[in-house]
Amino acid sequence: QVQLVESGGGLVQPGGSLTLSCAASGSIFSIDVMGWYRQAPGKTRELVASVAGGATTNYATSVKGRFTISRDNAKSTVYLQMNALKPEDTAVYVCRVVSRGSVYWGQGTQVTVSS
Repeated sequence: QVQLVESGGGLVQPGGSLTLSCAASGSIFSIDVMGWYRQAPGKTRELVASVAGGATTNYATSVKGRFTISRDNAKSTVYLQMNALKPEDTAVYVCRVVSRGSVYWGQGTQVTVSS
């Protein structure tokens, strides 16, 4: 059994910053890819950013230069530093982990960007 626990969401004003974290625990060994997706109301889920085991990162065009993904392998944790937030970043952010061919999803954390 694998659990993903997310934290760090909340309400922030436009231009503000938030940091999300997602810690994996349970029967999880070598983690291949860790990433964040988001889903806004009425929209499909989209990739925000991902980081592979070798630290290769991938970002959605809309967040490049504003968001930074990183991982701490010792803690099985992935972080998403979000700067210069915009109202269109409002969504439920969901952590995704791939380990030995299996995909695990977190429960999601709400990020709301509004004045």
